[in-house]
Amino acid sequence: MEQLKVINLYNLEETIASDLLKSVTYPWEALSKISEFILKIGPTLDPEIYEKTGEDIWVAKSANVFDSAYLHGPLIIDENAEVRQGAFIRGSAIVGKNAVVGNSTELKNSILFNCVQAPHYNYIGDSILGYKSHTGAGVITSNLKSDKSLVTVAINGEKIETGVKKFGAMLGDNVEVGCNSVLNPGTVVGKNTNIYPLSPVRGYVPENSIFKSQNNIVTKK
Repeated sequence: MEQLKVINLYNLEETIASDLLKSVTYPWEALSKISEFILKIGPTLDPEIYEKTGEDIWVAKSANVFDSAYLHGPLIIDENAEVRQGAFIRGSAIVGKNAVVGNSTELKNSILFNCVQAPHYNYIGDSILGYKSHTGAGVITSNLKSDKSLVTVAINGEKIETGVKKFGAMLGDNVEVGCNSVLNPGTVVGKNTNIYPLSPVRGYVPENSIFKSQNNIVTKK
């Protein structure tokens, strides 16, 4: 299970949520704590850099938030981030420095590290997207099993119990997800991995890989 640990997926220097993630072993353990963390650090943010724009909403003055975007707290939008037309942020969300939440993208209970791009028609729910990860147009993090049971993570023939009901995807740093892919509940993708477009993904995908299909995952050369 070493591959699933926070320290092996993320560069914690690339998120304002580093203290939160350092407090847990596995990233999904942070999901229930995002809201509380934002409410704790929001009032401590430098007013020269951030402004409180609504109830439990802190937005960096250098961020570009389009008028048609909907924002609900608790929420932090970090420096130089861009929240585009029609974006729907439902709360308990952290948008990192230079990150993009695109047109018609929905975001809830998630952490986007610095330089993450979710630019076109994405659903990102109960997920953590690592530094410089990118989701192509139409990528969905499916965060609830059809039978509403607790989510497990499949790895090396085992099923790891997470104890959580809502769990979208944990993407490591520099992950590229191709257009119209669906990341099923309990998906964990290691660093520097590419997912082919139109892929249904579940379980653990190793770092430095190319995911062509569930049964065809090759190591990058």
